[in-house]
Amino acid sequence: GFIFQVASFQGVAVRSLSTSSPHDHPEHGRLVYKGNLAKTVLGVKFFSYSTSIFNLFMMPYIMLKSGIGVESLLVQAAFYGLIGIFTFVTPVTLHLLTKGYVIRLYYKDEVDTYTAITYNAILAEKATVFHQKDVKIPDITKMFTTFYAKTKSMLVNPTLFPNPQDYNHLMGYDKSSFFKFEDLEE
Repeated sequence: GFIFQVASFQGVAVRSLSTSSPHDHPEHGRLVYKGNLAKTVLGVKFFSYSTSIFNLFMMPYIMLKSGIGVESLLVQAAFYGLIGIFTFVTPVTLHLLTKGYVIRLYYKDEVDTYTAITYNAILAEKATVFHQKDVKIPDITKMFTTFYAKTKSMLVNPTLFPNPQDYNHLMGYDKSSFFKFEDLEE
């Protein structure tokens, strides 16, 4: 009877999972965008962090075994500097480049607000809520920025919006002042 119970429990779990997606957050609104590099960004950051932690733990051991600790101060400083660059600069740089990468974007029609989900420094998901009127498009094309939400830079891939109208509204292209219907009638 035990095996049957486990099998039936798994069946229930699978059925309940398939009815609602893990990204359904009605409190944020409807899901309008999903970044396809979310797993890659997380993986690269995780790898970078884990190698940094490994370096920190291995440094005293390498010093001890290689005898660098006994050598001149200059050699020691150079070694610490090199390891330090790989240990701290790489993860910090990676975080600065990827902190605006939008994993998911939700939109609430009734209040015209967006919720952008990004990764924070400790690889946890972070929600940033902003209004469409808070969206500023950079004057010059920036490598890791599609738009600014208030002051935070955000990176999205326009081609990944299932509905192009959602992207146009986010960027404010749908209420562009260049071309108004009323102007035509005059």
